[in-house]
Amino acid sequence: MPEKNTRSPQPAPPHDLILEGRARLTVTGVQKVLHCNADSAAIETGRGILHLAGAQLSMAALDLEAGEAKFTGRIDALEYTASAPAGSFLHRLLR
Repeated sequence: MPEKNTRSPQPAPPHDLILEGRARLTVTGVQKVLHCNADSAAIETGRGILHLAGAQLSMAALDLEAGEAKFTGRIDALEYTASAPAGSFLHRLLR
């Protein structure tokens, strides 16, 4: 009989946003940067996907071991969406 995994899921790391004058943003709890360009960025966190919108956005620093990303530019919007389910579309469809 297969052994059950009795470990409880790991809690999401602490996640904070520090926005300074709409020009500098520090994000903690970062797991992965999905994309970043001059107009937008998407960052995977333990609390969902954080979407940034703005102008002249630039990633000033990224430390995935510490889970921290820093952005500069004009930040116009911050929005969260749920994390995407794992696996391909067909795999999710046939579950």
